[in-house]
Amino acid sequence: MKLVNFWLEGNLYPNVGLVIENNIRDLSPVLENHTACIENLVVNDEFWDMVRVFDHSQAVSYPIHSVKIRAPFDFPHSLRDFYAFEQHVATAYANRNQEVPQEWYEIPVFYFSNPWSVYDPEATIPHPKSSNALDYELEVACVISKDGRDIPADQAGEYIFGYMIMNDWSARDVQRQEMRVGLGPAKGKDFATSLGPYLVTPDELADCAIPGRVGVYDLEMVARVNGVERSHGNWKDLHYSFGEMIARASQDCTLYPGDVIGSGTVGTGCLLELTKGQGPWLQPGDIVELEIERLGVLRNIIGTKNTPPQPG
Repeated sequence: MKLVNFWLEGNLYPNVGLVIENNIRDLSPVLENHTACIENLVVNDEFWDMVRVFDHSQAVSYPIHSVKIRAPFDFPHSLRDFYAFEQHVATAYANRNQEVPQEWYEIPVFYFSNPWSVYDPEATIPHPKSSNALDYELEVACVISKDGRDIPADQAGEYIFGYMIMNDWSARDVQRQEMRVGLGPAKGKDFATSLGPYLVTPDELADCAIPGRVGVYDLEMVARVNGVERSHGNWKDLHYSFGEMIARASQDCTLYPGDVIGSGTVGTGCLLELTKGQGPWLQPGDIVELEIERLGVLRNIIGTKNTPPQPG
């Protein structure tokens, strides 16, 4: 299924819908809960079972362009972002005249980002006041569907509810400064993350799955700035599968429904790589579109340093 959170004009709360071609079928009445959202489906098996058995053709439909689409998760329970595409890692180190540390090939590594600064598709991203080097990052993320601890990589598919596009916005000058101290990234990242527009369940992607690699698919990934293609990669180029990422994240730690795990940036998937860390960087008014086959297009506009924050 391709699921979406959306607003109807006049409603106080978002609805959850099923995307069929260019229409959204409203599933909220099915759940008898007009505050229903994708998060409820993920954390509540009863809701999810009701959706799976319902005759979706009976639901009220709305043209997709007639509603406001929200992020699949306004407030993820946690937000981990990995560093799992080798090309991105190698280029980033080469730009600093360094080799990739051997440890990167030994373990998948991640950092915690801010689950309270998630932005919707089409939202304006405030330009960080402390930065003159704003960048996008083209990533894919998965959502955890059930509790799990010390999850084996080959069983991790049982814990994945679905996938969505993720833009891990980055203030490169702030990030560079703080990481010289040996800790981070933190302030270079925590001001904004965009998610969406859809949450797509694994069955929708099964024909593109890479055998033996949990959560890896042969699907193109593209980034455009002001309509010009800047980045192009493929999900299948992950060095570490989502299975391996989930195994690492759950080591000695319990994952919960609604936790979000990002892949890190695909090769060529940011201006840092494309310009050898020199820019030019994103400017107010720029339109950034991230597209992954079958997951849709995540589009945002860059605001000014005085744009008020309006995360989802």
